[in-house]
Amino acid sequence: MRLRSGVFASSCLLVQALGVALFLRGFFPVPVRSVPRREARADPPAEPAPPGPGMVSNWTKIPPPLFRKVVIVLIDALRDDFVFGSKGKQFMPYTTQVVERGTSYSFIAEAKPPTVTMPRIKALMTGSIPGFIDVVVNLNSPALLDDNLIWQAKTAGKRIIFYGDDTWVKLFPKHFVEYDGTTSFFVSDFTEVDDNVTRHLDRVLKREDWDILILHYLGLDHIGHMTGPNSPLVGPKLREMDNILKKIHISLLSKEEVSLPNLLVVCGDHGMSETGSHGGSSEGEVHTPLLFISSAFEKRNAPLAHPEHVQQTDLASTLAIGLGLPISRNSVGNLILPVVGGKSMREQLRFVHLNGFQLSRLLKENTPAYEKDPGYEQFKIAEKSHGNWIKLYLEGNNSEILLNLGKKVLKQYLEALKTLSSSLSKQVAQYDMYSMMVGTVIIMEVLLLLLLSVPKALSKRAEFEVPLSPPLFSLLFYLMCLMLCAVHVIVCTSAESLCYFCSMSWLTAVGVMMLISALMCGILSTIAKIFENSRLPLKNPTVSSSNWSEIDVLILAGTIGHVLSLGASSFIEEEHQTWYFLINTLCLVLCPELCRNNFLLKECDPQHNTNVRQNFESIGETSECKNIDIPPASNSKLGKATSSSEFIKGSDKWMSLATPWMILICCRLLRSLNQTGVQWAHRPDFGHWLTSSEHKSELSFLAAVSLLMIFFLVQRRCSVVSKIAMALGLLGVYSYRAAIGNVIFPWQHGGKDISKGITEARFVYVFVLGIIFTGTKDLLKSQVISADSSTKSTGLWEVYSGLVLLAALLFRPHNLPVLVFCLLIQTMMTKYIWIPLKFDAAQSAIMHYWFGQAFFYFQEFCSSGSWLFLLRSNAFNSSCHLRCFGNRSALPPVHMERLLAKATVRGSACVHHSCCLPVLHSNGSEPLLQSARLKISVCYVVLHCDVQCATGMEEGKYQL
Repeated sequence: MRLRSGVFASSCLLVQALGVALFLRGFFPVPVRSVPRREARADPPAEPAPPGPGMVSNWTKIPPPLFRKVVIVLIDALRDDFVFGSKGKQFMPYTTQVVERGTSYSFIAEAKPPTVTMPRIKALMTGSIPGFIDVVVNLNSPALLDDNLIWQAKTAGKRIIFYGDDTWVKLFPKHFVEYDGTTSFFVSDFTEVDDNVTRHLDRVLKREDWDILILHYLGLDHIGHMTGPNSPLVGPKLREMDNILKKIHISLLSKEEVSLPNLLVVCGDHGMSETGSHGGSSEGEVHTPLLFISSAFEKRNAPLAHPEHVQQTDLASTLAIGLGLPISRNSVGNLILPVVGGKSMREQLRFVHLNGFQLSRLLKENTPAYEKDPGYEQFKIAEKSHGNWIKLYLEGNNSEILLNLGKKVLKQYLEALKTLSSSLSKQVAQYDMYSMMVGTVIIMEVLLLLLLSVPKALSKRAEFEVPLSPPLFSLLFYLMCLMLCAVHVIVCTSAESLCYFCSMSWLTAVGVMMLISALMCGILSTIAKIFENSRLPLKNPTVSSSNWSEIDVLILAGTIGHVLSLGASSFIEEEHQTWYFLINTLCLVLCPELCRNNFLLKECDPQHNTNVRQNFESIGETSECKNIDIPPASNSKLGKATSSSEFIKGSDKWMSLATPWMILICCRLLRSLNQTGVQWAHRPDFGHWLTSSEHKSELSFLAAVSLLMIFFLVQRRCSVVSKIAMALGLLGVYSYRAAIGNVIFPWQHGGKDISKGITEARFVYVFVLGIIFTGTKDLLKSQVISADSSTKSTGLWEVYSGLVLLAALLFRPHNLPVLVFCLLIQTMMTKYIWIPLKFDAAQSAIMHYWFGQAFFYFQEFCSSGSWLFLLRSNAFNSSCHLRCFGNRSALPPVHMERLLAKATVRGSACVHHSCCLPVLHSNGSEPLLQSARLKISVCYVVLHCDVQCATGMEEGKYQL
């Protein structure tokens, strides 16, 4: 059976989607089983029964609350060193005084990845560990249906008020008696987003109609995303938070009653890395301060040496005990004992027993062999010792023996809680390995089949033969089906925990096994045909279409190697090292290729003569001469081309040889600009040196020079109006950075107050839209009114220039050299590597992709918020950005087809033209005419057009 290339590609896409879905279903771990909220409010357990007849404990209810009012101040992205480090002593003096000399307990709370806001709020309020799937729903948080502290408080009649990040309002709808949510998407807003919270404080603190007040401040997180943790804006923001904490603390102290004190909790949902981002597992991202401030605690006599480490999930259990509420059924957290350390021994033992009972019940619901768990065994031993202590207590024994036994039982409980929590936390990380393996096998089979079928898929009328009739493959198909079904039965019947793939119906499972077997038979059939065709004699022995160069081998090996490296977390955390290695190796492999192309190819080389005949017109355009009419190629003129040196004149061939080495030098300089990854992100680099407040003059000079270089690299093909707009726009970029305090003007001496830069940013956006509008107008004019190639070229370049100006606005000041080197390397590789070596679409596309990934990491990993993800793999090639450099530009597919049609009719053509486009699909094509040839292939959505003809034109202009 034969399939057309379109049907074959669509089928592969559907099968690939099935494999990816299976893999993702197994990759995202299923959390610990949730208990519906309606079942969560069960009767609390009584104290352990003392041994002996007739003795029963009379404490069967939940302990009363320890605090009257609780205020939770959550400062987004608050790192531990912002409070306990030098910044805390400098910018948060009141908080530091309370921590060191006041009535408080200080801890470092460890957050589990992913360190983003919504999963961290879930962890703080439920005590459970959210999975990585919560990152997907972080932008649109659904209502939280699990048992949690907010729901328990509302059910108990507590009145809750909230101000801050509207994620809380989405997670807990109809739970607050009063709320005011602020959006977190305007990351450039450092002031209003916090002022909208603080403006309610004076009024609320005077009122008595609330029990819990929650405040979530976002300004510090926004500063981290935009300027990093070492920004001069961090200090004023910390001082603002310190003043707010001082106001709340003084107000709570002034309104305390004799019976119950109030409690102030200061915490962060996550920290921030050295680049200002979060979401990973670096020390700066997972360590946050956790402060409990109350007059119920003993006053400290000495400064805090080093805060104790606790888990972020411990807050839910501790607050539940402090408010007299049941602990959330799904919580894996432990009670922070110092918070209740001032209570009697019986109360402390009651608190830890409630926590241990809740954890053991959760373990029982999620682990079949829970009785063999070490934590459960330790809890039962502690519970028995607790019963003996109750017996002595009820007998009225007040000796030293009772106190020592109580301390021993308390220690046993704490060890049991720690072990139980660890066992439950491991339950969250249980991956469905069987589903992941089945999905991976399907994905790899489809990828291998596509790689083997690429030569056929590039032609317009390609057909793929599906092996259905050969008896060998039929026998192999049935044998593989039987073997896979046997493996499926063994895995599903012996697995202790139910996996998703085993829960499917047997008919569906057998269908998946048949699909895997069919794909394997197709791969073997394709490999057999390749070997069979390789033994056949070639019609033209001088030219071999299957001859692979060193570049082809490197591209294939590098791409497959990178895909395989994603199977290890260490390679993912340090992925930048993979891309640095690949582009360095690519540059080194290009050196001998360029040497052969410039010096070693002789006239007698038949393959070289073939290339000369094919590429005469396009290579001639790369010469230094302008306005030269190149007549149609003929055999007589091709005979005059005896070597490649006739086409690469003057110093161009030496520049071509030097280009890889210059690229290596540029990339090495860019690597020293920013440390990235996980292991070395905290180490100092040139970017940290530039962004420090002491070197603002050096940063200003570097930013100014970079903006000038961007102007000179981009403006050369724009119209006069666009050049002026580009210059004013780049000046606006510098003014914006000066307004927010990143750089300074020569006449500025630091006395100017830092503003928000909104006016300057709007100024730049006006010029960006103006330049893009001008370019779009020229493109429409060239298509509708007159087919002028110079107008079309100018329009394309102006659209590209507008997007470069937008990128310059979004880049941090110390990262502007990355944009400069990106434009410079693009220009050099286009003129001296891609065009002379005549790389095809697949080669050029993968090189674009490699350099795009490397330039993403040159800017720091996730350093500027969510928009930077759009630049990844597109900073060099153009999926988001329109690339138009040298003789390469970007055209919409429809426009390209129309232009080629016009070129065919008129008999005119153009120089070698290649473009990178975000297209959905494209088909290959046979030669349109003898003077034009179009090759379009799907490889990272790159459209490569190689049109050859004869026409006179200026350098860099297109006439189709």
